[in-house]
Amino acid sequence: MDRTLKSLAKEAKMRMKKGFWEEYRQRLDHERASAKEQGRNEDKVSRYFHEKVSTEIKGESPDEFYLKVRDLLLKEGEVSDAIGRLTDREYYNTLTYSEKQRYTLELSEKYLRALERFKREYEFEWKGRTQNGNKR
Repeated sequence: MDRTLKSLAKEAKMRMKKGFWEEYRQRLDHERASAKEQGRNEDKVSRYFHEKVSTEIKGESPDEFYLKVRDLLLKEGEVSDAIGRLTDREYYNTLTYSEKQRYTLELSEKYLRALERFKREYEFEWKGRTQNGNKR
């Protein structure tokens, strides 16, 4: 997305008009207070929300692989055959033996990064949801 300085300024103005920053500050304050009550690190909460809002403002598209991993973890938790479930079988079958080894290793590394991201996000996003998917 090619965003000019003028369009970025317009987006910033709209965020201010719609109360984006006030809502962000209230949510951050609430989460920090909640973390303090639970004995969690308040700075960790601040870093998480700062990263989240920065991504939102930049308009970065969601990582499709991460979304697959997140869905798997939410539905079934950590499973022993996660790499097998995430493997693109059609592509995998076209690879040589050494390419398959490299693909599996790279997929494993991506999965571990996605798992760590999920654990960070779960602490702040998913734990606060009720069974029907609504926030508390």
